[in-house]
Amino acid sequence: MSTIIYPSPIFGPVHSRRLGISLGINLMPADGKVCTFDCIYCECGLNAEHRPTLPRPTRKEVAQALETKLIEMNNNGELPDVLTFAGNGEPTAHPQFADIIDDTILLRNQYCPKAKVSVLSNATLVGKQGVREALMRVDNPIMKLDTIDSAYIKMVDCPTSHYDVNLIIDGLKQMQGKAIIQTMFMTGSFRKDGVSVSVDNTGDTFVTPWLKAVKEIAPREVMIYTIDRETPTEGLKKASREQLDAIRDRVIAAGIKCSASY
Repeated sequence: MSTIIYPSPIFGPVHSRRLGISLGINLMPADGKVCTFDCIYCECGLNAEHRPTLPRPTRKEVAQALETKLIEMNNNGELPDVLTFAGNGEPTAHPQFADIIDDTILLRNQYCPKAKVSVLSNATLVGKQGVREALMRVDNPIMKLDTIDSAYIKMVDCPTSHYDVNLIIDGLKQMQGKAIIQTMFMTGSFRKDGVSVSVDNTGDTFVTPWLKAVKEIAPREVMIYTIDRETPTEGLKKASREQLDAIRDRVIAAGIKCSASY
């Protein structure tokens, strides 16, 4: 299976389905993947297949590379719509994450003040006060919550350490309505221990308790999406437009802004 390992610390700009012209900031090594999840659908592949040999970029390296790229984009008359923390793993796991956020906001204000700062996070570290406070300082803290079913999370998102979805929900509640919830919906199945296991989380059994948790979190927005690129695990399939639209409409009916990306 083909996968994407992003350059570090800066990549793009790329066109994001949800965010527009996005300049990527990758806080993980340039030659591998470091993540607190090991999602079977991750476009970067599975953790074990992409062990890095390089270190994470330092705070100084990130700031220098970002400034250089923003100067270049300014000179070319091409400014980003958004500066997006994403890439080869969970950005909030970088030990200097909060300081890097502050540096990025300063550089954004200097070179592209209309651009938004976004973080794509799997929310595993939202319970840490320093991480959460840093996320609150960005324009778009986009936090993953694929389901609240612990067995599904273990099977599909594959946390690399202890994960309690109720603690994650509590941390998201503490973001006081600023969080944007991002959820992957898909269908299909994969082979696990010689048995075919469904990964379909589009049905009411999954959607109703997920929506209940979303209403408790009270985010400012929900983004639902489906598989867009080749996955490292075979058998996974896109959710249909009709399935995503039906889920989106339920979120909107609950009084929460929601968009669907197909």
